[in-house]
Amino acid sequence: MMPEVMRVQGYRFFFFSREGHEPCHIHVEKAEGLAKFWLQPVVLAEARGFRGPQLRALHNLVEANQRAFIVAWDEHFGR
Repeated sequence: MMPEVMRVQGYRFFFFSREGHEPCHIHVEKAEGLAKFWLQPVVLAEARGFRGPQLRALHNLVEANQRAFIVAWDEHFGR
């Protein structure tokens, strides 16, 4: 299961239900690009298929929506 938290500017923000044992994070995908950001603090964990400017824009989007992503994570994983 992949709960989708948000779609914006063609990016899909989601997490995998099996990842509740990991620290709070969000995955982002668009076309062939995929990235993972830790949320506390917001740090890029891994990425493929995105260029530098896209990653900077994604980092900004994740920071701007950090609280909503954390709330969605906590609600899904019962924390």
